[in-house]
Amino acid sequence: MATKSRTGNCAIAGTVVCFIFIIIAFCTPYWLATDGKLQDPQFIRLGLWEVCFHNFEDFHHHYDYKFTGCWWIYEEEYYIIQDFLWPSFLLLTQFFFTVSTTLVLFGALLTFTYCFSSRDNDKYIKLLVSLGVCQAAAGFTGLIAVIIFGNYGDSRDWMPNWDHNDLGWSFAFACIGSLLLLPTGALYLIEARKANYRRLQASRPSSQYDMDVRKSSHTDI
Repeated sequence: MATKSRTGNCAIAGTVVCFIFIIIAFCTPYWLATDGKLQDPQFIRLGLWEVCFHNFEDFHHHYDYKFTGCWWIYEEEYYIIQDFLWPSFLLLTQFFFTVSTTLVLFGALLTFTYCFSSRDNDKYIKLLVSLGVCQAAAGFTGLIAVIIFGNYGDSRDWMPNWDHNDLGWSFAFACIGSLLLLPTGALYLIEARKANYRRLQASRPSSQYDMDVRKSSHTDI
């Protein structure tokens, strides 16, 4: 592993932390959950891709069917209540957070490459800029997702017993991971600027003063 500056090491550590938070938030079904105060809640919990009900019956439809258990949110069984279960804000949340997660995965791959890249590599600065832009874009799209879900996910006109539903720890992980991605991206861009400055300094020709000093020193000898 190539030696990195303090800024570079902080950026790598930030990437690892963000990766863990975002992946956990993406996969776990606790974006919205019942607070546990009801004895027999119809709604249990929901994530981006899974929802859990207990004897849930949608009052918007006249189907003599109750949903129980945890299922993939796009399960064929749920098609009869798709207008209730798949509101536009949830689809937007899924879209933006999927984009964010994809960028985080791509950023993790670039970070692995960065860990073993030398400062003398011709593409070193481009790699750092790509990492900074990728992480910042992931944080931006992730924040859009959590803002949308935070505004509408716990609304009174969606899941039953809305006053007993709370935003869950998966949502909290998504918020933390998305927020941390922004300073992590900034660290990569700062490191890229430092690396570019070092290269400019190294490639700059010696000044006339330095040349005169060197000549005079040789003459004295």
